[in-house]
Amino acid sequence: MSRSTFWFPFFACAALAISSAGADDGVAFFEGKIRPLFAEHCAKCHSADAPKVKGGLRLDSREAILGGGDSGVAIVPGDPEKSLLIQAVRYGDKDTRMPPQKDGVDRKLSDAQIAALEEWVKMGAPVPAAFVKTEGAEKHWAFQPIANPTVPEPADQAWVKTSIDAFLFAQQPPAPPADKRTLLRRATYDLTGMPPTPEECDAFLADASPDAFAKVVERLLAAPAYGEKWGRKWLDVVHYADSSGNDTDHPTPLAWRYRNYVIDAFNRDLPFDQFVREQLAGDLLAAAQPRERYADCITATGYLAVGRRFGSGKDDRDVHLDLEDTIDTFGKSMLGLTISCARCHNHKYDPISARDYYGLYGIFASTRFSFPGGEHHLHPRDLTPLLPPDEVAKLAAAKAAIDAANAPENRVKRKIRGTIELLKMKFHDVKKQVICDVPQPREIFGEKKPEMAYAVTEGKPANVHLQKRGEPKELGDEVPRKNLDLLGGQLVSPDGGSGRAQLAEWLTAPQNPLTARVMANRIWLGHFGRGIVATPNDFGTRGAPPSHPELLDHLASKFIECGWSVKAMHRLIMLSAAYQQTSQAEGGFSRRRLDAEEIRDTYLALAGELDRTPNTGHPFPDEALWAFSQHNPFKAFYDSPKRSVYLMTQRVQTEPFFALFDGADTKVSTPLRYASTVPTQALWFLNDSFFHARAESFARRLLVLPDDPQRLAFAYRLCLQRAPTDAEAQTAATLIAAYQRESQSRLESWSAYSRVLLGCNEMLHLD
Repeated sequence: MSRSTFWFPFFACAALAISSAGADDGVAFFEGKIRPLFAEHCAKCHSADAPKVKGGLRLDSREAILGGGDSGVAIVPGDPEKSLLIQAVRYGDKDTRMPPQKDGVDRKLSDAQIAALEEWVKMGAPVPAAFVKTEGAEKHWAFQPIANPTVPEPADQAWVKTSIDAFLFAQQPPAPPADKRTLLRRATYDLTGMPPTPEECDAFLADASPDAFAKVVERLLAAPAYGEKWGRKWLDVVHYADSSGNDTDHPTPLAWRYRNYVIDAFNRDLPFDQFVREQLAGDLLAAAQPRERYADCITATGYLAVGRRFGSGKDDRDVHLDLEDTIDTFGKSMLGLTISCARCHNHKYDPISARDYYGLYGIFASTRFSFPGGEHHLHPRDLTPLLPPDEVAKLAAAKAAIDAANAPENRVKRKIRGTIELLKMKFHDVKKQVICDVPQPREIFGEKKPEMAYAVTEGKPANVHLQKRGEPKELGDEVPRKNLDLLGGQLVSPDGGSGRAQLAEWLTAPQNPLTARVMANRIWLGHFGRGIVATPNDFGTRGAPPSHPELLDHLASKFIECGWSVKAMHRLIMLSAAYQQTSQAEGGFSRRRLDAEEIRDTYLALAGELDRTPNTGHPFPDEALWAFSQHNPFKAFYDSPKRSVYLMTQRVQTEPFFALFDGADTKVSTPLRYASTVPTQALWFLNDSFFHARAESFARRLLVLPDDPQRLAFAYRLCLQRAPTDAEAQTAATLIAAYQRESQSRLESWSAYSRVLLGCNEMLHLD
């Protein structure tokens, strides 16, 4: 079967695949819902610390939970009705009720807690392998200073193109180099998310110079599409969305400014340490920046503002959930740590205490977040002007003057003055019309409203109290605002405001071993499909160890040495022999499927319909008409010929195409895209109107050419950057002729063949 074999026969017989993302989600559910419940209600009687383990059942390790107790297996994964634990917490049998009565009073769990246990069992009762904290976690590899290892001496220097090859191929050579067509396609998708054009392919094939590929890399890094591709990766990690995620999923019409800031930052190669500082504390840095960067710095704090929000605006009862999301995203995106595990108790695996958590909590609680709107307060508030305070004050003064001029008594005075002037002009026979009443001007005072951003600013600095078991109404000791003890434990200074500016400096300090390691790993992942650390959001003790620890530290060191330049890291990686090797069954470069955005953008481009200009906002309903509620939440999808990164993305619901082809989950940080294989993907190619319309437009492009051989050759150049084989040309001719006999339409027959070509394996995968 040729590499361009049509995709749907493969899907039609494929079993439903469940990616490891599902397992990760289950463990996160256990950490957030089940472990705290066990700790509060069960540990006294059912853990190793209990004076006597009641019923022989322990709930403090994976093996014990799945093993059961004296009465038998407590949990039947996937079946709550057969699980003794579920029967006990439902209080059905008075002899087995759990938790048991105390002093004659029932201590039954809440309905929500029982429902969480039932859902956990339905999920298969996922429990992390390392359930009990590992002693000496402070000695874990990721928490040690970054070393700058000596570059190894490989057996044959001919293998080495960059220092990366010396680490990877010290003992054996890489796979043979990929051909130029494959290499160009790989690099173009990796850096821009788009296919190379025939002209770009011809130019590269014709360039016999030693630096031909280096010139390709530079051209791609300079393209605006680069920021759109790599900005999307960062937006995945921070779970960007254009809606809030609360019960009403209110739109956030200004979130796009942060999205575009991220894209622009990658295109400008903004040093990553500065990128980090601006996202955490841009509002505090703005005044010291050049005037043209003031708005960028304010907008950058959208990193914090665009997180998921849970409140309705009625009160602050859900602020702890808002800040949990903020801390969770911060920990995973910047440090590769699951900090939010310490909300209810000290982290079970990593040296992160509950005091660490609430030290960070105080920093973000001392920050004022833009509010998106909710059921009880329908409209956004606390948006941030994109102008310095003095300019905002001038505009406010001008508006006040206009309002005063438009007051009824002043309007009468202006009307009288206008009448007098009109009489004077008439007396002098001046033929000129005069407006006697000027109810608005704006023209006089130059009224202008400042543009606003969905961002954060300083609130009232204050420490918070530790929340026992994560409950905001059960307060413990006050915790000073601080850095993680693991990273130094520095306290926010008395004049440090919220502490965000200091946090940003702590994060990018040379002694912090995580920020550079985590981002270097993300860049490697973006090129090879798998990180040196396979768990890019978890560098803790339960994450995967690095496959090449010395190489990871080498990359992190190089990243810092080159001024935190992401583009410099692309050059180092892409010019290596490791990146340029062929893909093969064993070893070599790993083949990957195009991600959802690449598929959609490619089809628009091949159809000649892609609008390459950047997008701004979205056509949300007029804010004055918002009446969203939990029973009538905001739901919409606004299609557009723009690149997919510019489409409106909701937090609660995912557009079906992106859900089907493994787009980012906007409810949580998405560190990498998994590629599932499900039958409904085949049905999309068979039935979806978007795909069929793009195939027809692609066919129209081909029909401009004078004959079928030229059309087929052009189709293959556009889609696969190569010529068709004789067998492929014969198959195409047979299919087109058969359709032609049935439909009597050249457009229909070429549209049908276009669907075959656009849906083939080679089209949808990258070697």
